[in-house]
Amino acid sequence: MATGRSMESRTGRNNQRYGPEGERLVAGVVPLNAAKTHVLLIQSTRRNAWVLPKGGWETDEECTEAAQREAWEEAGIVCTVDYDLGQITETRTAKQNLEKMHPRHSTNSYQVTVKSEETEWPEMHKRNRKWATYSEAKQDLQERPELLQALERLYHSTVALVARVFILQQFLQAIAKYDM
Repeated sequence: MATGRSMESRTGRNNQRYGPEGERLVAGVVPLNAAKTHVLLIQSTRRNAWVLPKGGWETDEECTEAAQREAWEEAGIVCTVDYDLGQITETRTAKQNLEKMHPRHSTNSYQVTVKSEETEWPEMHKRNRKWATYSEAKQDLQERPELLQALERLYHSTVALVARVFILQQFLQAIAKYDM
C-alpha cells in the first residue's frame, strides 16, 4: 500500500463541486507509463467496459489533487500530473432530459505519469486494470465519447510536442553549422 494513502474511497456528494448549470465537476486522468507508450485503463463498476479514472472534485481539494486521489482510489496508482488536457463536458441525452440538453458533468482531464502501481488500493475488489497501447485504448473507449476525447487530446498534444522537439533539433543543427 502507498504510504499515507487512505484505503477508503470518498463517497457521497456532501463536498461535491457543481458548475453554474448544475453539472457535477469532475477530475480525471489519462495515466501513462514512464515511456509514454501505454495508457492504464480500469474496469467500469457499472458496465462491462474499460474506462479512465475520474471522479468528483470536492470542495476541500484542488482539481489536480482530486485527479490524483481518483487515480489512487480507482486504479491504485501514484502519479504525477504532467499536462492539463482541458475541460470536457458530457451532456445528458435527450432520453435523460426531455426539455433541453443539460451538462451531466464537466471533467478537468490531466495527463499523468504513473510512478507506482500498488498491489492494494481502495477499489481493488471492484476494478481490474490493464495497460493498453493508444490504439487499443481508443478502441476500448469507443462507447464513452468524453473519455475518448481526453485520450485524443493527449495524443494530439503528444504529437505536437514531438513535432516541436523535432523542429528545435533541426534549428539547433542549423545553428551549429554556422557556429563552426
